Amino acid sequence: MFQAFKSLFTESGVATRRLTPPVPGGAGSAGRTGELPGAMATFVPPALDGPADMSMRLPPALGLGVKRAFDTAAALTLLLLLSPLMLTVALIVMKDGGPCLFGHTRIGANGRKFKCLKFRSMVMNADVVLKELLASDPVARAEWERDFKLRDDVRITRLGRFIRRTSIDELPQLWNVVRGDMSLVGPRPVVEKELERYGDAAAYYLRVLPGITGPWQVSGRNETDYGTRISLDVAYVRNWTFVGDIVILFKTVGVVLHGRGAY
Repeated sequence: MFQAFKSLFTESGVATRRLTPPVPGGAGSAGRTGELPGAMATFVPPALDGPADMSMRLPPALGLGVKRAFDTAAALTLLLLLSPLMLTVALIVMKDGGPCLFGHTRIGANGRKFKCLKFRSMVMNADVVLKELLASDPVARAEWERDFKLRDDVRITRLGRFIRRTSIDELPQLWNVVRGDMSLVGPRPVVEKELERYGDAAAYYLRVLPGITGPWQVSGRNETDYGTRISLDVAYVRNWTFVGDIVILFKTVGVVLHGRGAY
């Protein structure tokens, strides 16, 4: 089936190079700063060739047009099919009197900020709880500064843990895709402070729409260290193909069903 996709898009002028993310610890991750222990530690991408060469490695305009058309059609279809599930989750989340959706400001293509939508999976005063935890727990503070997330996050509700483990909390991002804020596949959207860690590699991140899923989600999800995540994002942009996106989407289904790397 993938060969059929490849033949179709090669004939249409769409690049079909194989996506080859770097192997952690190998040549593709040569510039990483280990586990990035500090909040301001940055990733140094291996052998960037300068702006001219970088532009040659970016997705072609025709390919991006095909990608956008597919994103819009697929997102609208999924919103229609999944609307009963999404409505049910929304009603359950609102039982505590809070909103069902949470919009967090993320950085998108060309540095444009947007609200990345999710079903709310945390308690209402999550910001206060996090601030108090980081002030009193040095271990949690170090984990947050390193990963921008906590494995045992006390802010997450019981329902929140379920919808996070199954990625149901991400479904509202289909609307972000329809709006043009995001793509189905791409680098995961980051906050402004996270982008500082990308160093020169931020140029790659900013050239494409962030995605609901992407290379690091099918390579360990939350188990993937931050340096490897950035390496995978750079490799995705430099080696993008439409067929590669289809492969990632199929892999994402398997990862979600098995719950690998989710917390």
